[in-house]
Amino acid sequence: MQERRRGQIYGRRTGHRLSPRQAGLLARLLPALRIADAAAGSLEPRGLFAPPPAEVWLEIGFGGGEHLAWQAARHPEIGMIGVEPYVNGIAKLLRAVEEGHLANVRVHDGDARELLERLAPASLARAFILFPDPWPKRRHWKRRIVQRETVAALARLIRPGGELRLASDDAAMTGWSLRTILASGAFAWAARRAADWRHRPPDSPSTRYEEKALAAGRRPAYLTFHRV
Repeated sequence: MQERRRGQIYGRRTGHRLSPRQAGLLARLLPALRIADAAAGSLEPRGLFAPPPAEVWLEIGFGGGEHLAWQAARHPEIGMIGVEPYVNGIAKLLRAVEEGHLANVRVHDGDARELLERLAPASLARAFILFPDPWPKRRHWKRRIVQRETVAALARLIRPGGELRLASDDAAMTGWSLRTILASGAFAWAARRAADWRHRPPDSPSTRYEEKALAAGRRPAYLTFHRV
């Protein structure tokens, strides 16, 4: 029997036409940073970097790469893996990597689930899912990145004591994520008071998605979980 094709969880792959510089970065720099053959085989992520970093952090859906590049610049001892299928966003990250001389960034430009299936257990110290597409229509809820299967995969990959951080400006998505992650039993919500989820963590930068939400009058929520 033919295996049923797995549903797509991301939207469009391309946006406006790339500039010559962006196209050049994709052609020249992306092959050096891309994680090869992410759909098969086992992968110890520290081996993607030379020298191997102290630990590895993963960002799923890095958008324009502002957060990932900021963290990479401030933590050269950390290996940063970013997942993003949107070509224009990848081009923006590549520009930041080149201009910042960031040697600790690697990219998977496809479905996040492909990479999650391949990474070695307990190989991540931290994972970020920042302002994911909320897919507000009920018929599209299955396309949300936060699902029982995804949370189970992250629970396998994040070491005990590690962190999972999520941010969203969509109240329905925030509630969905909180319920789904806690239902796994693998993560404990770190919040002790309202300020813990109403304010962005101090060791994290603002992004264009956050700024857009605030300009529209939407208050983001910032959820931090610890792997138990």
